[in-house]
Amino acid sequence: MRPQSIGQIALIAAALAYLFGVYFASSPVWMGFTINALIVAVVALSWNITGGFGGLSSFGHAALYGTGAYASAILQVQYGVNAWVGFGVGILAGAAMGAFIGALAFRYGLKGSYFALVTLAFAEVLRICASSFDFTGGGSGLQLKLDPGVANLQFNDRAIAYTALLVVVALVMALTALIKYSRFGAYLIAVRENEDAARALGIDTYKIKVQAMAISGAFGGLAGVLYLQLWLFIDSNVVYGSAVSIEALIGPIIGGAGTIWGPLLGTLGLHLLGEGAKHLLPNAPGLNFVLYAIVLICALRFLPNGLVGLTSKLGTFKKKEDDNA
Repeated sequence: MRPQSIGQIALIAAALAYLFGVYFASSPVWMGFTINALIVAVVALSWNITGGFGGLSSFGHAALYGTGAYASAILQVQYGVNAWVGFGVGILAGAAMGAFIGALAFRYGLKGSYFALVTLAFAEVLRICASSFDFTGGGSGLQLKLDPGVANLQFNDRAIAYTALLVVVALVMALTALIKYSRFGAYLIAVRENEDAARALGIDTYKIKVQAMAISGAFGGLAGVLYLQLWLFIDSNVVYGSAVSIEALIGPIIGGAGTIWGPLLGTLGLHLLGEGAKHLLPNAPGLNFVLYAIVLICALRFLPNGLVGLTSKLGTFKKKEDDNA
């Protein structure tokens, strides 16, 4: 996770300064906005495991996010299960959904756009199912009973909830770094670079990809449970909607897919851009998605390695080898 250039240090310092400065913002709106951005950042980190490290681009990460949220909500609302138990089950449910989608898709050799479309289809099917059954609340969704306290993972003080969320994001980033620099991470990157060559070297590519989807699902389910516990309400369009899947992939692409800080930096930047557009043009709903599309196109054209890749060229600490040596 150590920055390799002055540019990266400046970019990370700016993000950390903003996150710390939220505590002193004059309006509580900024804290609520940043809480939403951090939840999306966890989904982006989830996408980064498969899309950034493994090259397995998903268009349906809402399937993992929503499954975690609904698993926890159903247990708490319908069966009265403790919030902490629901929290753990939500993470496991997200991991199970990720492993199931991966096992099914990779069993038949799906990759590239075919894999992306399969994940999108799963998210849409789950959205329709969640809006159709009584135990999921149907079209009305599910709402948790307001009962503040650590035992119920509910906080009256937004600053406490924000601090807890910052800790969770830091832990997810630390786990991401451990994965990237582990043997499993090396195998996953090898699959991304050349799956046939990785298989020829004896790597069980099917197993590696399914495991990556399970880990990604666990992070995605975690994000879904965090949203549920912070806002106490979910419905099928909120947690299984296409907006979740779009934000999950666009943050890492803008910030730098396959990096540790990229998903967080990209997500914060995009949300700040969208929020600024809403304040400047309040009568133009949906403008933030238009801006997302413009930024994504520009990033794909001019920033193939994202913001982290761009800043890595500014004041690098690495010594360049002398070509004449």
